[in-house]
Amino acid sequence: MRTPRRSRRATVIGAGVVCALVLGGGSGFAAWKYEWFSGNGDAVSFGKAPSAPAGKGQDGRRAPAAPAEPAPAKPTGDPDVLMPSGPHADFKQTAKLDDGTIIAKTRLTGAKSGFEGDVWVWAPKEYEDPKYAKSAFPVLIALPGGNGYPSNYWSDRSLGLQKAITEGVKAGTSLPFIVVMPALNPDAKYYYDGSDIPGQAKMGTWLSEDIPDFTRANFRTYKSRDGWAFMGSSSGAFVGMKLLLQYPDKFKAVIASGGEIVPDSPLWKGHQAEMDANDPEKLAQKLIDTNGPEVYINFQVGTRESGKQRMTRFKDAYGKGPVKMTIRDIQNGEHNGWHYVRGMKEGSLEWISKVLKAPKPDAAG
Repeated sequence: MRTPRRSRRATVIGAGVVCALVLGGGSGFAAWKYEWFSGNGDAVSFGKAPSAPAGKGQDGRRAPAAPAEPAPAKPTGDPDVLMPSGPHADFKQTAKLDDGTIIAKTRLTGAKSGFEGDVWVWAPKEYEDPKYAKSAFPVLIALPGGNGYPSNYWSDRSLGLQKAITEGVKAGTSLPFIVVMPALNPDAKYYYDGSDIPGQAKMGTWLSEDIPDFTRANFRTYKSRDGWAFMGSSSGAFVGMKLLLQYPDKFKAVIASGGEIVPDSPLWKGHQAEMDANDPEKLAQKLIDTNGPEVYINFQVGTRESGKQRMTRFKDAYGKGPVKMTIRDIQNGEHNGWHYVRGMKEGSLEWISKVLKAPKPDAAG
């Protein structure tokens, strides 16, 4: 089995930070309480115009504010830009970052998979900048390790993923990604390998179809695969890499941290053909044989964790033709989200930013 105890470590670490702040008390806890949680539960409207001022009702009482509508904007001359198609999801704030950006959550029932689960999203400051009102943004679908249910630990601001992107944008080493963080599995009992295992919830369709459709409905995105990528840790790394190799026409790159290489859900028993169709080794070989679209895989591995030999063997066997692979060592890195974010800051964010398409500000903005 994939390593659930280790891959869930980031969640445990995040909880430890909370406990330390609570037990420490004082001004540190007050700042954490009021800044991190200020506005949690409030409605969030990404890329929409502010709500109209509340007026007076006929009975003299204050009427509720009019609902926010999408900001009036037409796409640039780039035919690859896709404006939000709707319907717009109801987002609720779950965290606020130091720069004022918001992590929010919604509940989604996948139209194609039928699976219902939570999805967290974060948009960078640039997304609300009027200069980019007509531009699309690249999307990074972030997948957790461990059970990946009912939460996605990349939505925990203490891991620093969103902050790393913000700092990278300022430094010119990262694109301003929209980060989408869906539930990875339908329960906490099994791994589903991000696949449509016969007789089980269609998690492959959820992640490869419903999540992109949901993102296109709510955000300015690119039509082409040049604006779509995965990142993940442990089991999430496996799923991101597998989906990239399976759907190279939809996605272009993945940052796979501490990842696994082969499908290993016990639910595959009795379904060998279907498991083979979700095996990264077989998918990579198929891409090579058909000279399919180029895909980009950046493995990350800590020098204090196991797994590099598996990555190296996979790279030596399949890192050719259209399958482009690199392996990044994280010095003194262990199997946890904090160290994988450090690896992203040290080079993986810059790597994937060179592969994907950047938003383009309006020259007249």
